[in-house]
Amino acid sequence: MKATLATCNLNQWALDFEGNCERIIESIKCAKAAGARYRLGPELEITGYSCEDHFLEEDTLRHSWESLTQIIIGGYTDGILCDIGMPVMHKSVRYNCRVFVRDGEVLLIRPKMVLAVEGNYREPRWFAAWNKGWTTEPYQLPPEIREITQQSTVPIGCAVIVTQDTILASETCEELFAPHSPHIDLAANGVEIIANGSGSHHELRKLDTRLSLICNATDKCGGIYLYANQQGCDGGRLYFDGCASIAQNGHILAQGSQFSISDVEVVTATVDLSDVRSYRGSRMSGAVQASRGVSIPQITTDFCISDREQRYVTNPKTDIKVHLPEEEIAFGPACWLWDYLRRSEAAGYFVPLSGGSDSGAVATLVGSMCQLVAKAILSEEKHVIQDVKRLFGTECVDTIKTDFDDPFRASQHLANQLLYTCYMGTENSSRETRQRAKQLASEIGSYHLNINIDTLVNALKKLFTGITGKTPQFKTEGGSTVENQALQNIQARLRMVISYLFAQMLPWVRNRRGTLLVLGTGNVDEALRGYLTKYDCSSADINPIGSISKTDLRRFLKWAQDNLGYQSLGDILEAPPTAELEPITETYTQTDEEDMGMTYAELSRFGLLRKVHRCGPVSMFEKLVQEWDHLPPTEVAEKVKKFFIYYSINRHKMTTLTPSYHAEPYSPEDNRFDLRQFLYNTRWSWQFKKIDRMCQEMQTE
Repeated sequence: MKATLATCNLNQWALDFEGNCERIIESIKCAKAAGARYRLGPELEITGYSCEDHFLEEDTLRHSWESLTQIIIGGYTDGILCDIGMPVMHKSVRYNCRVFVRDGEVLLIRPKMVLAVEGNYREPRWFAAWNKGWTTEPYQLPPEIREITQQSTVPIGCAVIVTQDTILASETCEELFAPHSPHIDLAANGVEIIANGSGSHHELRKLDTRLSLICNATDKCGGIYLYANQQGCDGGRLYFDGCASIAQNGHILAQGSQFSISDVEVVTATVDLSDVRSYRGSRMSGAVQASRGVSIPQITTDFCISDREQRYVTNPKTDIKVHLPEEEIAFGPACWLWDYLRRSEAAGYFVPLSGGSDSGAVATLVGSMCQLVAKAILSEEKHVIQDVKRLFGTECVDTIKTDFDDPFRASQHLANQLLYTCYMGTENSSRETRQRAKQLASEIGSYHLNINIDTLVNALKKLFTGITGKTPQFKTEGGSTVENQALQNIQARLRMVISYLFAQMLPWVRNRRGTLLVLGTGNVDEALRGYLTKYDCSSADINPIGSISKTDLRRFLKWAQDNLGYQSLGDILEAPPTAELEPITETYTQTDEEDMGMTYAELSRFGLLRKVHRCGPVSMFEKLVQEWDHLPPTEVAEKVKKFFIYYSINRHKMTTLTPSYHAEPYSPEDNRFDLRQFLYNTRWSWQFKKIDRMCQEMQTE
């Protein structure tokens, strides 16, 4: 008995009810065209996942039902069972729900049982979990739905759908990750098709966990598992990374893209329901458990999921596709940047290009974005072409189509339209960094400026001297630490001011409309340590690398050199990271790691232990004194103390950190992901004294 099933990646946008509805309808059309009789969509696809406090507004609920009405009126659910994600209020309680609709009839509203509440997620702020177990109760449909379906009430709760030929049910996103997932009880109740409409964000190295859970669920319980996801930036720091999948009996049958600039991607597979029954029937331990399992309410519908015309078709299993971390960096932030640009309708991006690895990585990510867009134009992807025409004019698209058959050269032309880079040098800058910035800009194709800001720096120094009568000096000239930092910060903050001036005016200089978005260039390790000047080039509109470690960025740059065609990245990688804010002498050259008093590798480890492993100073010392056994305990103690001192001194900088693409699990971004105070007792007296006592005990053993 064969059935064609459809799932999808949708690039939804929070509160874009018209656009979201159009993309849902297109996905249903594609599913029907592929012969599917069941279509699964992402979590909260009607509203977009990231509405956040807009979920508290009655308008959001009202517009959700209006959108569903349009889908039903249009006849799009005729001949297909649609599983649609939207918020629903029942008895004055908001639920995150799946709504099953077939032939214009609402069959079931299924609320989420397990809400996501850690890291980037705050679902209990807006929704309640369905805590009534495997039960249903009547839900009074709103008037606009009653008029078209002729239904007054439908079941709301946790139940299964029984068709003429199979049983299907859903679980939602976080429920897959829960220790006792609903699919265990569902499989024991004979459910053969389990669907998960999800809103899962990208994080480096996370996809393998997700796919493993899907495969393990069907390997352990048997059955077919469909996974749908949002894909793209729907209004916040997160990038939802798609990868809609279909698995059966422990194997992936079909897998969608993880990173794509397409708005709608439908994934289908033709499955054999008989294989599910045979697989489960051969596992007697599962049969024994199923015979005494919980009883789940059933909703019966006169409908067939299987199709006799598909009886000779079956999708074979396929290998799981998981990107390398450096590939994830190349494509995830690039897709996020494209969504942000086309939805903000800015004229492009401005990058302060220093010739170092961080700003070079940001410019490279925009180059990667341009390569993805150029390939889509040459492949005649209509919605991408429409966006490029709207942003940069018809001539830009026509030129790419007529003058370029090579995607790389086409991307350089596109980059010249939307990417503006600027090297802002001072007397402390080197000729080498200036040349590296110029070369990378040329390879990417950006509109590049090379300027010197010494006049402005000296003007501020003269202003200070004229007012106070004192002239600050760098430490290489005999100045104090305070003087040295102040002189560095003048340069850093002026670069931010200049960036915004040029971002606002450069399109006008080129007789183009709009302004540019300034991109930040600070990595997650520098933010964690506070190794940045508040309101310098770390301050921008958005930051595509703000949650990516220096170690991962260097791997990405090596990959980009080999795979994106930017050869100058090799020279950037060979150069030691430096801010170039102090004078270079015969005996002194400023480097980042020497300035910080710790290596980037050590910073990454501190970050993981602090956030992922939830370590304070003492427990971090206890772990590292074993892990770094090549160092004496006193040296490990000093490193831990130094980290916590600088972390706490600079924690206030996180309150103004540029909104960043979320990538690493130890991001210190305090808007939602890392909820810690920003005023600390930087002496850590209790904790540090305990570490000192532990060191003494180790020395006497």
